[in-house]
Amino acid sequence: MDVDADVDAVADELYGLVPARFTEVRDERAAEARKAGRAAAARAIAGLRRPTRAAFVSNLLVRRRPKEVAALLELGEALRQAHRSLDGTQLKDLSHQRHVVVAALARAARQLAEEEGQAVSEGVAREVEQTLHAVLADPDAAERWSSGCLSTALTPPVGFTGLPTSAPARPRPAVTDAGRPTKPKPSREAGQRRARLEQARRTAEETRLEATAREAELRRAEQEQRDHDRMLAEAGSRVAELERQLREARTGQSEARRAAAGATDRVRDAARAAKAAHRRADAAADRLAELPGVEE
Repeated sequence: MDVDADVDAVADELYGLVPARFTEVRDERAAEARKAGRAAAARAIAGLRRPTRAAFVSNLLVRRRPKEVAALLELGEALRQAHRSLDGTQLKDLSHQRHVVVAALARAARQLAEEEGQAVSEGVAREVEQTLHAVLADPDAAERWSSGCLSTALTPPVGFTGLPTSAPARPRPAVTDAGRPTKPKPSREAGQRRARLEQARRTAEETRLEATAREAELRRAEQEQRDHDRMLAEAGSRVAELERQLREARTGQSEARRAAAGATDRVRDAARAAKAAHRRADAAADRLAELPGVEE
């Protein structure tokens, strides 16, 4: 394995880990490369930067949602093409689609991270959205993002909004040698059909992304319900056990009270009997003393 392939394989592994494990595993892989005599690879691996929280969330989205990633890359290419051609109508439609898709993917990324136990603050969520906007605007950013190995969030280029800054110039009709404008070849009906088809495709894609986000929310809610149901069942079991112990303790308390009352009665009876015995003994002693002595 050459150096680049070696480093790429390790990077792919590392940037799939939660940030807390990144440094430890990176150092282990660098040490393994040095031990194997791959000094250049070891230096490159050791230089890999731990991802920020926003970069980790962005990488997680790329790795877990490949279909949505492909759709976003296609949308970015369409947006950039519309900018180049100054197609105002298409830019307006694509810009609306861009906002819907970015919002849906940002929600999906946040849910994926939280399922991994990684909290996502509002600031991190905004960085993830900015990364997605950068992907739509810049092909280099798109390539870096789609690798799933970002170390920091991306920033869209200044001025990219997905809309033309001014209305594109209306193209002048072609002129024949006779000086008469030529008739456009595509029919109006065909153009309308293409527009309806494109709109239907965008609507279907937006709906699919929205459904994906809702499914993720449903899975999260179902998991929360299962967790709460389990906690409720465990709490019910503990309550039942404590109630059983309480009943046993109360039964033991009642038995102890009865035993204590019986012991008290026995002590009282024994004290009376002892007192009576003492009186009889004293009386017997008095009678004995009154008897005449026996002479020998």
